[in-house]
Amino acid sequence: MPRSSPVAEFSAAQAVAAGTDFAELKVSIDGLFWVEFRPADGACRVWHWLYHQARCLTPEGFSVRSRVYEYGGGSFCLGGDGLLFVNEKDQQVYTQALDGSAPVALTRDGACRYGDLQWHDGMLLMVEERHTEQVEHRLVALNDGMRQVLAEGADFYASPTLSPDGQRLAWVEWDRPAQPWTVTRLMCRQRDGEGWGPARCMAGADESLQQPRFDAAGRLYCLSDRNGHWQPWGEVDGHWQALPAAAADHAAAPWQLGASTWLPLGPASYLATWFENGFGQLGLRSSGGEMARYASAYTRFRSLAMDADQLYAIAASPISPPAVIAIDRHSHAVSILAGGAEVLPAARISQPQPLRYPSGDGEAHGFFYPAMTGKGPAPLVLFIHGGPTSACYPVLDPRIQYWTQRGFAVADLNYRGSSGYGRAYRQALHLRWGEADVEDACAVVTHLAEQGLVDPGKAFIRGGSAGGYTTLCALAFHDVFRAGASLYGVSDPLALGRATHKFEGDYLDWLIGDPEQDAERYRQRTPLLHAEHIRVPVIFFQGELDAVVVPEQTRSMLAALQANGIEAVGHFYQGERHGFRQAANLAHALEEEWKFYCQVLAETTPSR
Repeated sequence: MPRSSPVAEFSAAQAVAAGTDFAELKVSIDGLFWVEFRPADGACRVWHWLYHQARCLTPEGFSVRSRVYEYGGGSFCLGGDGLLFVNEKDQQVYTQALDGSAPVALTRDGACRYGDLQWHDGMLLMVEERHTEQVEHRLVALNDGMRQVLAEGADFYASPTLSPDGQRLAWVEWDRPAQPWTVTRLMCRQRDGEGWGPARCMAGADESLQQPRFDAAGRLYCLSDRNGHWQPWGEVDGHWQALPAAAADHAAAPWQLGASTWLPLGPASYLATWFENGFGQLGLRSSGGEMARYASAYTRFRSLAMDADQLYAIAASPISPPAVIAIDRHSHAVSILAGGAEVLPAARISQPQPLRYPSGDGEAHGFFYPAMTGKGPAPLVLFIHGGPTSACYPVLDPRIQYWTQRGFAVADLNYRGSSGYGRAYRQALHLRWGEADVEDACAVVTHLAEQGLVDPGKAFIRGGSAGGYTTLCALAFHDVFRAGASLYGVSDPLALGRATHKFEGDYLDWLIGDPEQDAERYRQRTPLLHAEHIRVPVIFFQGELDAVVVPEQTRSMLAALQANGIEAVGHFYQGERHGFRQAANLAHALEEEWKFYCQVLAETTPSR
């Protein structure tokens, strides 16, 4: 049973309030800009840092968030006399002056969504997602109010970028059934006196490419996993070749648009972040081959930007939440510009210990967080991230601390299929979803129990989205866990395939197989069809507006368990989509899950 804490508990409301996050750093002569999300109201707003002060530019009634590909990204850019952004409610582009005046709509097409905004010399480049009878994607530009199609015909587009002289346009594209982390193409067009020339494929031979960039001299670069990891490649001496780099992923899977995990400075020089055993590193490689490392106290870096004097990043560590940081390029001194406030005293924080353990025919990774109270083997809560081609990181997660403060140990898994460990590890889930990931989830309980760290009879499993599917499969097909929690989780892959959006329209074929040719495999891996095998309690959390995992899926699974006499509880939230954003709902879900596990362990719920 969870052990009581001798100190005041870290409440669900506190854990949620600590969930402020940042995205999309942009720097210019006008200062530094970023998007800030605060759980209190679920809105995303642009903040402006100048003269050692930060101010919010986004007025009430607006939220800066794109929903292209459902996951968005690239929701604003700097240009003209201020900034341009996508408004969450109507998905239209607005322009706003830096004096904080009212935004003005730049687009008015209700059938379209926009994302991955880029500005160059009076031209706004962006990904356009048009919803009519079919969903179509294009690269378009707005110039003096005139819309121009820059690329069409492919199923998906990302990362439009222009060379400094405006004469070369590069982007990434891919076609179904490929995903952006399996096979993509790097394309380029050259401008001449009559306009843009034909598109030319620069790279795309059974590789995933992301984040194309031009250097000041107009040379093109991109991250490619051709050699096994997402590493920098580029035009060097007239040839497309790999740049000197660590044998490690220099980016995560591109679920969202607008990522910036590296910036080229020349043929062999760049600023980048990469992963070592799951821990993020930040360094600047000079043209002479030396690598200067920065901000070693942090273990994850995102949204890199730089100017002549400073490096900028969104960074987090095992004891501090995300923060916008500035790093002096010469002294390496780190300044925190926003975020990073103390959530708990460092001595009360359970810090991540890297996990690497055998599972099935391979091995798996993750992080272990010891319980902060009591002695001896602790109850275990196993976190399964979504995606499944995503990752967890060794940074302060207030949700994890919520559990460790209550006497639970936590294992946060990067099961096979996760990003951050190279292409082969990421591809290991091909046709094995619901099998390899579940093996990894079960094996970690044995691994930790053998070391005396957890009580295997008091292990719980929880996950959101794809992590909910892994959770339900583990409960249906293995007798390892006492109970589980599914947060907007997949219970019927075939139903998901029929209802899901275009971006993930072929994902299940890659993860499980063709729905017709591999119908038996689907049947074997559909928790809803094996609900009678789940003999332990399950709690469900679901948003009513979810377009990825529709509410009917969760209701069907809940009803099937209840019909079998299993203790199953469902919580449905109005106004929530795929992934909860409202503080009250986030806190409610966290607390209800904890109370549910306490009841399963037949312990009187401790007072809050």
